[in-house]
Amino acid sequence: MKLSIIIPTYNGAKTLTKLFQVLEKQTVIPEEILVVDSSSKDATVSVCRDYGASVTIIPQSEFDHGGTRTRMAEEATGDILVFMTQDAIPAANDAIEKLIAPFVDDEKLAMTYGRQLPNEDADFAAAHLRAFNYPDKPDTREYDDKEKLGIRTIFTSNSFAAYRKSTLTDVGYFKDGLIFGEDTCAAGRLLQKGYTIKYVSDAAVYHSHNYKIVQEFKRSFDIGVLHTVEALLFNDFGKAENRGVEYVRSGMNNLLQKKEYVKTADFMARTMMKFIGYKAGRNYQKIPGEVVPGLSMHQAWWKKGRKPD
Repeated sequence: MKLSIIIPTYNGAKTLTKLFQVLEKQTVIPEEILVVDSSSKDATVSVCRDYGASVTIIPQSEFDHGGTRTRMAEEATGDILVFMTQDAIPAANDAIEKLIAPFVDDEKLAMTYGRQLPNEDADFAAAHLRAFNYPDKPDTREYDDKEKLGIRTIFTSNSFAAYRKSTLTDVGYFKDGLIFGEDTCAAGRLLQKGYTIKYVSDAAVYHSHNYKIVQEFKRSFDIGVLHTVEALLFNDFGKAENRGVEYVRSGMNNLLQKKEYVKTADFMARTMMKFIGYKAGRNYQKIPGEVVPGLSMHQAWWKKGRKPD
């Protein structure tokens, strides 16, 4: 199977050198590394080209989470497409080999995604989110698993994921015009089509973000918007609130057992902001249009005038 690696970039020079150095040491060598850069203002493009990547430059205003990745997927020559982000660093030299290995023996498998480990500087909120969403046990999911797993059935991340190109083509690649979450929506459509997806826990990258409380609100607002815009898909797989309760309970138990009371207060504040943000996002159509972009982490999406179909 031919392998293509696809990486969207923007002002990523600080992490891309490390990423390419690790990619050079991988036990599986790709046919190509395709970079699509949103007109970076730093040395991103030169770094990528120095390491042999093929770089396509687009105006920043044209970047779209789904549409841009679809464009690069269509151009890719690989049978397997590995999507990464510029700040996701493989944790071992065989990370990509392990990520794509399940495709060999399972023709129904359409997608795999790897484990995300917190960076060394990760705060509690960032580290716990990674531990909660990316456990140390692998699993394979199919459409009927929604009855027991709910919305977790379609959880995934294009920060480190691989797709069989033929099956991704079968569902029309990634949906254009989404605020974000193109990976989750693609996973849902793949499962609805009868394919399976697999979480590969021993294929890992270091990838986390230390969000400020206001950023927690904005990210959750955008999740709420996504779940409203794509209600038909998300309603098929269950409510996000149930998964949220599990997350809060696990975080509180962890902190209280360690008697980390200051961190507990911070975690509670973040949880409240996430909840308010999500609910606001779910009801964004009731909020004055001039206010909405300021509540979002993806303000450029609103400036394009994009609205749900």
